Amino acid sequence: MFRFFRKHTWILIVVLTLTIISFLYFMAVVPSARGGGGRSGGGGDYGSIYGHTISVDEFEQAKRVFYISYWQQSGGEWPDKSRGITPAQIDQQTYSYLLIDGKAKKLGIYVSDSAVATAASDLLRSPSLMQLFRTRQPVPAADFVQEVLAPQGFTVDDFQRSIRSRLAVSQMIQALGLPGVLITPQEAGAIYDRENQEVSAQAVFFSASNYLAQVSVTPAAVAQFYTNNMAAYREPDRVQVSYVTFNVSNYLAQSKAEWAKTNFESTIESVYQKYGATEFASEKTPEAAKAKIRETLINQRAGADAEVEAKAFVTELYALEPVKPENLAALAKKDKLTLTTSAPFSQNLGPEDFDAPAALTKAAFQLNADSPYAGPIAGTEAIYVIALANTLPSAIPAFDQIHSRVVRDFEGQAATALAERAGTNFYYSAAVQLATGKKFPQITAAAGSKPVTLPPFSLSSTEVAGMSDRGDVGQFKQAAFTTQAGRVSRFVATADGGFVLFVDALLPVDQAKKTTDFPQYLAQIRRARQSEAFQLWVNTEFTREIASKKFFQDEQARLNGTATK
Repeated sequence: MFRFFRKHTWILIVVLTLTIISFLYFMAVVPSARGGGGRSGGGGDYGSIYGHTISVDEFEQAKRVFYISYWQQSGGEWPDKSRGITPAQIDQQTYSYLLIDGKAKKLGIYVSDSAVATAASDLLRSPSLMQLFRTRQPVPAADFVQEVLAPQGFTVDDFQRSIRSRLAVSQMIQALGLPGVLITPQEAGAIYDRENQEVSAQAVFFSASNYLAQVSVTPAAVAQFYTNNMAAYREPDRVQVSYVTFNVSNYLAQSKAEWAKTNFESTIESVYQKYGATEFASEKTPEAAKAKIRETLINQRAGADAEVEAKAFVTELYALEPVKPENLAALAKKDKLTLTTSAPFSQNLGPEDFDAPAALTKAAFQLNADSPYAGPIAGTEAIYVIALANTLPSAIPAFDQIHSRVVRDFEGQAATALAERAGTNFYYSAAVQLATGKKFPQITAAAGSKPVTLPPFSLSSTEVAGMSDRGDVGQFKQAAFTTQAGRVSRFVATADGGFVLFVDALLPVDQAKKTTDFPQYLAQIRRARQSEAFQLWVNTEFTREIASKKFFQDEQARLNGTATK
């Protein structure tokens, strides 16, 4: 249900109101909290860009702009708390913002206050931010300032600068990415043909499962296999959580009753008139579209009701003293709610015994004795409140504990090796026979193989229909478009063994489809070329103005721990 809102913005528009005025108010009256925390080393040479010496304040402002932009793009994670970015990379990104700001000033790029206010309002009513705040209404500007900016020492001014920087980049892409616009229709047409020309091909598959019967399994071989691959059997750090679930389905009746108190059918009709042709185009009749709208609105309100109760539960949970994981079980028993304990799960895979959102897994691995519970956490069809139940450190299970698993792995690896050997031998034999004039059907018949005719596909194809379990689309494309028509590809190894591809022919481009698709394709490729040209400019300018300078190299060496004393 929550995923649906991220895809369909019409429902947000139905239940939300705009907050431009309130945001402008807070831009005007909310004071700055404090500075951005200073450069890692404190003081020092900040260098110069385009002949302008960078001051401490300018560097800190740019750093705060990057922090806020990173927070938006990462879905609510600050860069200094993220494992995905290093202090040296934060420093690089800060100078990138300074570089872009300096160039924008030289180009005379101006971003109006009204454009900033509109972008700010768009952020406050964006589905991602509302989900982060667990609300179905636009996030009040005061809440955004107090809960996002102020705790990090950031201000409304910092947020304004981050928006201005993003809008300025959009304008700079138009100006500095001009070569992308100059791509001719003829050049774009040639690219279209290359990406959309389909190939006709046949594949001979060599599945490991067909060779299992040939694998010799002995106790000594299996034991040796375990010894050689012990590292692969190491279990990662795992946790178990206890959790209480607020299922959205439990609130559907209440939602229907609430909607019954309104002119519900009029609301459905209004939504259909505005969005039926776009959001519900796949529905075959107006009645079916309206039924979908009715279902969605009911689910949306049920989700909001579930969230209200989950928040009330969490408020009571956090008020209990002393803080301990057992409080969740005690409160769940008091409120007659079901408490469930998960099976152990890792950070990479998450729970396998229930449909947990990614946010639950992330929260689970942040729990500890001082902070033993988290929530509410919104999932696809439910809201969760969790508490730490157990931690299991990384360990390698004993051979006896996983004997059957080791045997399966041994058989699978040995069968895969046999499949690869058969596929490789088939390739060499087929290549020689084709060169002597034999036809592919003759070759496969003599080898006892059954080729599979693949549906036509092109370089732009995202899948080869019906072949998702036989190989990756990229593998099929690589084999097909690097092999001449009438020839066989080399053996391509897959997770299940592999295949050899015989290319029948390259098919003519569908000119009727090209005529229909080309205007949009031309616009897309021009935008892509603009972005590429802009990124090339940024890389070139960064190298000349920043990366080649001593002040930057010294700071990077210090942050990377490679500075010489």
